[in-house]
Amino acid sequence: MTSDLVIERAGDEAALRDWRQVHNLIIPTAPLSPQEVRERSGRNLLDVARLGDVLVGCMTVRPPADDPATATVIARVLPEYRGRGFGRALYEHGLAQARALGATVIETVVLESNTQGLRFAVRHGFTETDRYVLPGDTLAFVDLRLEQEHV
Repeated sequence: MTSDLVIERAGDEAALRDWRQVHNLIIPTAPLSPQEVRERSGRNLLDVARLGDVLVGCMTVRPPADDPATATVIARVLPEYRGRGFGRALYEHGLAQARALGATVIETVVLESNTQGLRFAVRHGFTETDRYVLPGDTLAFVDLRLEQEHV
């Protein structure tokens, strides 16, 4: 079924709106405004994933910046579409994009309440490097780094 999955850049307002919808549903503690999403699209690679006309997820690749070897890949799949291989497809797509940008170190970040996302990251070779709570929040974000042999 993942062969029917289409992953494409969120390049217009409708796609950015879809990306924002997925982000805000999965990260309810840090919702983004339309302007914040437009700003992010100028510095990060934002993609959306669909099965036909049905939105199933989104992905972010933060290109190497301060550390030219490190990129962040974040795959998000709506809960009702998890367990079907879509997260893996998004992750592999993002990993390829990060590598094409020259990254040799891959990181990700997952909201601690997303236990499925944390299990996915650990299964794919990531280890926790940090936990932090944004001001006014109660749920921590978990930073993870991919072990070198998995890159």
